[in-house]
Amino acid sequence: MEAQISQNKKLIEGVSVKKLKVIPDERGRLMEILRTDDKEFSKFGQVYVTTAYPGIVKAWHYHKLQDDNMTVLKGMAKIVLYDDRKDSSTKGVINEFFVGDHNHILIHIPKLIWHGFQCISEQETMMVNIVT
Repeated sequence: MEAQISQNKKLIEGVSVKKLKVIPDERGRLMEILRTDDKEFSKFGQVYVTTAYPGIVKAWHYHKLQDDNMTVLKGMAKIVLYDDRKDSSTKGVINEFFVGDHNHILIHIPKLIWHGFQCISEQETMMVNIVT
């Protein structure tokens, strides 16, 4: 399973990946993203949507005080993480994830992890981030 979601089989310390279940029926689809009883959830900070046009990169940044929980609602994105934390057992490790229409996952990104994403689909990518 790990090989399907990350090019590097070693996940960065503190990063987790949750496979999202999509439930389709004649009315449309439902995809549950994050629940209070999920291990990725710690507290609620905010929820926001960001988009990127085809080929556009939004990177690099990290957060000092918050964790991110990201998934792609529409299109496909390549999400890349880099661990530059001084005392981390995975310092220097890079994780790449291909997320969206063809791979519904939620990526938990701990504070101090550099991250960014690129729209790799032919249409605009729409991403949701649930912040602690």
